[in-house]
Amino acid sequence: MHAATQLIELGAIVLALGLLGAVAVRFSISPIPLYLVAGLAFGSGGILPFGASEEFVSLGAEVGVILLLFTLGLEYTAGELVGTLRTSAPAGLADLVLNAAPGVAVALILDWGPVAAVALGGITYVTSSGITAKVMGDLGWLGNRETPAVLSILVFEDLAMAAYLPILTALLAGASLVAGATTLGIAAATITLILFIALRHGRLVERFVASPTDEVLLLKVLGLTLLVAGLAQQLQVSAAVGAFLVGIALSGPLAHTARELLAPLRDLFAAVFFVFFGLHTDPGQLPPVLGVAALLAVAGIATKLASGWLAARRAGVASRGRLRAGAALVPRGEFNIVIAGLAVSDGINPRLGPLAAAYVLMLAIAGPLIARGVEPFIRWRGIRPSRTRPGARRKQEVPAPAGPADSREDGRDEVERPGRPPVPGQH
Repeated sequence: MHAATQLIELGAIVLALGLLGAVAVRFSISPIPLYLVAGLAFGSGGILPFGASEEFVSLGAEVGVILLLFTLGLEYTAGELVGTLRTSAPAGLADLVLNAAPGVAVALILDWGPVAAVALGGITYVTSSGITAKVMGDLGWLGNRETPAVLSILVFEDLAMAAYLPILTALLAGASLVAGATTLGIAAATITLILFIALRHGRLVERFVASPTDEVLLLKVLGLTLLVAGLAQQLQVSAAVGAFLVGIALSGPLAHTARELLAPLRDLFAAVFFVFFGLHTDPGQLPPVLGVAALLAVAGIATKLASGWLAARRAGVASRGRLRAGAALVPRGEFNIVIAGLAVSDGINPRLGPLAAAYVLMLAIAGPLIARGVEPFIRWRGIRPSRTRPGARRKQEVPAPAGPADSREDGRDEVERPGRPPVPGQH
């Protein structure tokens, strides 16, 4: 009877996710806020609480995070990551300071303690690369000159998370300064080792994974990803970061095939992850934190607009492109919930989970809407393409990339355009 109840609950959850996904596609919005709402409805304190299938949903949520980060890693090579880190460091550091500061400040003002401040700073810092990629694709911005600046920020944030998550894990575990430094050292050594293998011996990894059929390839890639994620977690590195680095180690046609094969599994388990987070958030705890979440959301919009503006300005992009870059960086989503989930599971503050859920809901909805409103705002304000910043290098006469009329108009201010990594989430 228990097994029948589990099947009924799982079927109801997956069917509900399918219906919500259809609604998201219909209105061209991210499904993440809808999945969170579904979790709130099915969780404790919700309209129809489910409990029998919680163990499966919990494991599925872990797999969802691992696959999200693995497929994100597939979008980059180790060389691209290292090169991007060197060139985008100033803009990336500015993005880190601007966006982590509001979260840290609010946690300290509310007297939640330094560990909660580190967690909330991470929650307010990182952009949802999945939502950003979808928004830019839907609006036809992928060919615009500000796109490399946006992608450099996203890559820098991913690398920052690779260092941040082990630190946060050590702090949540209550490790001493020496133990925390040891944990970070182990994490750094693990990350360095995987990057070295990816840079120097990536072909060996690809040769090992390569398979004659899609079925065998799927089993090999999924097994290797879960294995490395588990080992990374044992070595005090986040399982998500381990999976991310496995994705980096694969490249070329093999990475493309692996992405195609794993996309349905990733989407399924990622949806389960967002539902799982909602299941563990009591809707009754949301109203008390809505005011703080709204203040953080307003601050988050302003700081991401500033980050995008600065990054695009450094690339010599005109005012229109700077606004688009800032708007593209506004959404928060998967990583923010991952961080909140880690903090909530260690019980550092019961209000952190509801606050993170409310914050992500607000910006996952507001981000795409703000991006859609940028072009009307530009036309209303009559913003014209500006000249390139002094000292920007001009490239030889090359036709501007095809794209929306506004991006072509910005193309009058041509500067040398750096090669850009692929867009996270782009197939």
